Amino acid sequence: MKKVLVIAAIAATMSVGAANAANKNNVGCGWGTLMFKGQTGTAPQVLAITTNGSFSNSLFGISFGTAGCTKNGVIDPPQAASAYTGSNLDKLARDASRGSGESLETLAELIGVEEQDKSAFFKVTQQHFSSIFASENATADEVLTSLYGVMAEDGVLSRYVAA
Repeated sequence: MKKVLVIAAIAATMSVGAANAANKNNVGCGWGTLMFKGQTGTAPQVLAITTNGSFSNSLFGISFGTAGCTKNGVIDPPQAASAYTGSNLDKLARDASRGSGESLETLAELIGVEEQDKSAFFKVTQQHFSSIFASENATADEVLTSLYGVMAEDGVLSRYVAA
């Protein structure tokens, strides 16, 4: 049983890392979220997501609209972009260095870049590659923070950066 809880805690911790740091709720919905509601910090978040994951109550809650979950919930663009970036960092670096590619196209979609502005997005990622991917060991959060910073400075792309 201890082994199962340790594996669940590790998996939950990895999920927390993929969440957008600016989001107030990094742990999703479920009993753990309800139990630790209003608490901040790493420990309550890890305990909440571990509880959610250990009992699979988020799946049940989303399916039936219980435990603080809703059936019609939406994954917002920053969360989706963060999760995607974390899973595709190497592919994104390759495509950004070229200014084109499927993974860069997908990221643009997740950020909400409209079709008419995608060429500007691709060009900016290529031109500012060295500042977006500042180190070989850059994390997804660091890459997105740098990308959003570059976009904020661009006349066309600044509108896609949340204030």
